[in-house]
Amino acid sequence: MNTNELIDLLASGEGPVERHALARRLGVALLGGGLGALLLTMTLYGVRADLAEVAVTPLFWAKVALPGSLALLALWLTQRLARPGVRGGAAWTMLVLPLLLVWLGAAVTLVGAPQEARAELILGRTWRTCALNITLLSVPAFIAIFWALRGLAPTRLRQAGAAGGLLAGATATLAYCLHCPEMGVPFWGVWYLLGMLVPTVLGAVLGPRVLRW
Repeated sequence: MNTNELIDLLASGEGPVERHALARRLGVALLGGGLGALLLTMTLYGVRADLAEVAVTPLFWAKVALPGSLALLALWLTQRLARPGVRGGAAWTMLVLPLLLVWLGAAVTLVGAPQEARAELILGRTWRTCALNITLLSVPAFIAIFWALRGLAPTRLRQAGAAGGLLAGATATLAYCLHCPEMGVPFWGVWYLLGMLVPTVLGAVLGPRVLRW
């Protein structure tokens, strides 16, 4: 059997890739993972009693904007890295922007606060459990996003795994905002980011093993 015959044999029965297959697969994963995180939030922790009141404040939407912006950037990054040979490119650099903004806001808040109040602004009331809660809530999205990536064709497996993990963590944090009572920017800049970092690192570790094809 010559090379051309082998290629023909391997390609037999294969047709063109369905249009929008990548977007559809990631969309299904995000929908399932987001709903899973939301159901877990409501079941395990509940929605904060004053959500209707805080939801009309700019500070609440600033809190939502952190994981929201990271989720959008991570989705962009994930869909790029799900294609063979494609680099993350500028998407990696742009992830720094939300981080800088929240850390700048945290610094301004801490500078303007009395020294004895600064530790409370960073630790809040839930620092012991916040990152763990976000990590737990990210499990449905993590599984769904890795399912989507396994059906696609990433070649930079560690980067794709990290991007998928960040997307799962940011999605979970968005759901967690419905419960979390913390309204201090310094708190978000430490514990929200730590909660999103755990699935990101886990994704980078598992990517080369789980996404290999």
